[in-house]
Parts: sequence; structure tokens; C-alpha cells
Amino acid sequence: MPALSTSRFLTSVAAAALLACTGSAFAQAVAPTPAHVRPAIDQAYTQLMAAPQIQQLLEAVKADHARSIEDLKLLTEIPAPPFKEQKRAEAFLARLKALGLPDAHIDAEGNVVGLRKGTGGPGGSGPKLLISAHLDTVFPEGTDVTVKERDGRLYAPGISDNTRGLAVLLSWLKVLNDQKVQTVGDLLFVGNVGEEELGNLRGMKHLFAQHKDIDGMVGLEPAPDGTVLVLGTASHRYEVSFKGPGGHSYAAFGQVPSAIHGMGRAIAKIAEVKTPTFPKTTFTVGTVGGGTSVNTIAPSAKMAVDIRSDQMGPLLETEQKILAAIDEAVAEENKRWNVNTLHVEKKLIGDRPGGRTPADSVIVEAATRANAAFGHKTLLTGASTDANVPMSLGIPAIVIGGGGKTGGFHALSEWIDLTDGWKGAQNSLVTVLGLVGVQGLTQPLLEKRAPTAK
Repeated sequence: MPALSTSRFLTSVAAAALLACTGSAFAQAVAPTPAHVRPAIDQAYTQLMAAPQIQQLLEAVKADHARSIEDLKLLTEIPAPPFKEQKRAEAFLARLKALGLPDAHIDAEGNVVGLRKGTGGPGGSGPKLLISAHLDTVFPEGTDVTVKERDGRLYAPGISDNTRGLAVLLSWLKVLNDQKVQTVGDLLFVGNVGEEELGNLRGMKHLFAQHKDIDGMVGLEPAPDGTVLVLGTASHRYEVSFKGPGGHSYAAFGQVPSAIHGMGRAIAKIAEVKTPTFPKTTFTVGTVGGGTSVNTIAPSAKMAVDIRSDQMGPLLETEQKILAAIDEAVAEENKRWNVNTLHVEKKLIGDRPGGRTPADSVIVEAATRANAAFGHKTLLTGASTDANVPMSLGIPAIVIGGGGKTGGFHALSEWIDLTDGWKGAQNSLVTVLGLVGVQGLTQPLLEKRAPTAK
């Protein structure tokens, strides 16, 4: 992590604390904001903001705000639990087609994908920018997802994380087509699967495996104005199963080990693992279960372990310590009873690669300059999102907000206040336009990447 000046560090910490208080999913400042942006980026956004064509486009975003809220309500009330996003995907696909992408489709992994071709510019081939929001929510089947309105807020599970992002993508597509704005680079509109829980970023992994020509990514998530996510926190998750013969709590005592006791030893050892503060590295035993009755020596027990870090090295070191602690606990439980009948199985159930988009990269400076055009100071943050995948591949990627105040993520009381929410949708759209360029106004800031083997 780059060194921070004292004043910049205090500002970042204060901003991070504010994000935490407002319920942002990106509640950590991870790098100093660029003090300056390169002249070409400054000039591009100056030209964009001064152009009547772009001002008309932004007015169209504002005018479309009320209609976009109807899209938001429609999609929110279609349940989309992890691995069961199909119905929402079909609805989002229908809206993409109705708003001007007739060739949009659902791919083999369940992502909704639609390409809005650019003009290509003088060289005939502009960059391809992925703009995305995830379809899935954390909520299980049977959750009441009816949208309710009170006190100026809309309440429903998943309404801000991340159905708002989907609605903003649809609004962008509509206004770009209605206003006949031609970008130089291609825009790949995506509603992806697999971002939440054990979805394991499967949607993004599939997209980047199948589309080797993506040059950058801008993801939409619920985030305060000015927030730019540049760090993808990596994570590994394990399901750990302890198995033994089991037996009567009185008659078999001293003869067989308890799977629960073995798991308890493991948890105690895991709790003593030390991790670095920087880069931030964490672990938790998130769920536990097992046994058959109060008077039975447990034949089985199971726990789930989450390990995260802002860098892969410390994550792997912590992972090794935790896996070793589990093996030591089983050996100690067997030794306690002079047997070898307790066994453990460790299954990797979550693997999210990590990465970072440099603060001085074009895509970050572009977002910073666009934020300034709307009067916002930029805060660079990190979290685990869909952007982890391109970051891990060295592809420029950021996550920004789509407008509106939000809170209650992953809770039944999740809400969004869309008062003036169109301003955030304008801001993020301008970020995108600078990256891909606008025909007759600006050339793309995002560079084409060198071809990779398919």
C-alpha cells in the first residue's frame, strides 16, 4: 500500500468512517486519491461537459429518472437468489432488447450480455468497455421482495444491491439510443450472475474467459458519490467436515472421539492465528453445526471458514496456518482418547482472486476527473466485487455508484432514497463516455489491450 501523508491519511480515515456510518459496502480507504490527472484526461472531460450534445444527454438521464424507477421496481420484485437468477435474467434481457439491443442474449453461465457497437474511430477499432451490474441477491427463495415506499425511501431486499445498478444500465442504453449518441469504443452491457455468497464470481470468470477482447470494466454497485473502488479483496472459503464413529455419551465415553470436540479444538486454534494489519487480512469461522442429540458423542460436525486479504501472499500464508491448525486439532483429539478414528475433510468452496487497479491508471484518473466535474471529491476504496476478476488478470477495472443514497445491504430492511439519484447516474455515465470516447467530440481514453490467445 502506498505511503500516505498524515493529512491525506486522516482525510481517508474520516471518509472511510463516514462510508461505514452510511452503510456503504466499500467502507475502507485504500490509497491516496490522485492529486492531478494527466492533461489529456482533463481536456477530454472538459470537452465532453462543454458539448451541447452531452448536456442534452444528461438532461435525458434526468428526464428518464422516473421511468427508470419503474424498471427498478419491476426487477426487484423478481427473486434472484444465488444460482437462481434465471427469471430476473430473462426480464433484464427483455428490457435490453426493448431499449435497443435486439441481439442481446443469455450466455452459458447465465449472464445477460448485449453489445452496443461503437464507430471504431479513425483507426477503425476502438476499445471494448464492459459495463455491468450483478443480477443476484443474497436472499433465499421465499423472501418477500415486494417494494414498499415510506418516508421518501423504497424498501425491499436487494433493491440497492444491486438492482439499482441494473436499472441504471437500462436508463443509459435508452438515453444513448434516444439521443443518437455514438461512442467510439464498444459498450458491452452485462447483467451478471454469481457475485453474492458462494456464487464465486462465476459470471465474471466466464465472461473474461469467453471475451478476450475486453479492454476495461466499469461496474455499478451501491456506493456514495465520489467513491471509486480500485482494490479487489481476495478470499478463500472452506467447508470443513469432521467425522468419527460416534457413540453413546456414557457407554462409549473414553472409546471414541467427538467430532464436535475436535471441531472445537480447531476453532480455538484458528482464533489464535495472527494476521498482518497491512495488507488487511482477516478470517472467521462463519457457521458451525453437527451432532445428533445431547446424549450422543457426535459422529459428525461441520464448519465454514472465510479467509480474506488485500494481497494474495498474506491470504495464502493465513490459509496454510488455518489448515494446519485444523489438522493439529484432529490429531490432538485422537491422541486424547488414544485412537485414530476422527478424520477431517477440507473442501474449498469459495475462490475469489484479488487485485488492484493502480491509482495513477487512466481509468481511475478518468473517474476522478468525472467526479470533479460533478463537484465530488474522489475516495479510492476496496472490497470484494465482480471487479476482482479483471483486476486479477491485469485488466483495468473500477466500481462506482449509480446514484441515490442506500443502506441496509444484505438485510430485509434494505433501502434506497432516489431523491436526485439521477445525478449519480449522470456522473457515472460521463465517466464511461470519457473512457470510450464520443464520435465527433473525443477519442477514447481507454487503450486497446494487446491481443491474447483464445
